[in-house]
Amino acid sequence: MTGRLYLVGTPIGNLGDVSDRVRAVLASVSLVAAEDTRRTRVLLKELGVSCCLTSYHDHNERTRFPELLSALEEGKDVAVVSDAGMPVIADPGWHIIQAAIQRGIQIIPIPGPTAFVLALVVSGLPVHRFTFEGYLPKKSGARRRKLEELAREPRTMIFYETPHSVRNTLRDALEVLGDRKASLSRELTKKFEETRRGTLSALLSSCDEKVLRGEFVLVVAGAESAGTPTSRAEFGSEHVQ
Repeated sequence: MTGRLYLVGTPIGNLGDVSDRVRAVLASVSLVAAEDTRRTRVLLKELGVSCCLTSYHDHNERTRFPELLSALEEGKDVAVVSDAGMPVIADPGWHIIQAAIQRGIQIIPIPGPTAFVLALVVSGLPVHRFTFEGYLPKKSGARRRKLEELAREPRTMIFYETPHSVRNTLRDALEVLGDRKASLSRELTKKFEETRRGTLSALLSSCDEKVLRGEFVLVVAGAESAGTPTSRAEFGSEHVQ
């Protein structure tokens, strides 16, 4: 009998989003593979869970997954968690999943919050068809080339962004895609959660030092649904306490 591989969604900010099932699974497995053991250790302490932790992140994923696979083949249950949200979504996990599939090991996803889904549903943009593009390249040239590839994409587009590069991304998106409707969410599920909606130019002009904190999700209208850009006067913001 092989063990089971659990892909466990963890809170993206609000511990109140932890389900009883997440707590039970983390308490039952033999090993938790965490993107950042320090952050996961804090989470486990809050949940009252004590278990064996090992690191599993972008820099050691290829070398660490054979160890996780060995544990599974020995009959041990293993949980993979990221810093926040669902594993594999712009986070480690792909290699161990592929290896588990090839060996017929059972893979069980445990639902949890996912930032891009939350940002999409509050964006006010079409949600029936969308594409999640993760993080754009850090360098402007590569980022602009990627945006040029997406210029004719008809679906709503979703991007993850950091506070260090969000202004540059908004500027490049405005120049490459035109002044489309968009929304910018940050600190989702946290005390200072905020979603701003308008055009790319309006979002860019509103990005002051106060705004440039936390992790961002940028949602941009697709080519077919971009329509006539809203004016700056129509730009609004929403604060969720």
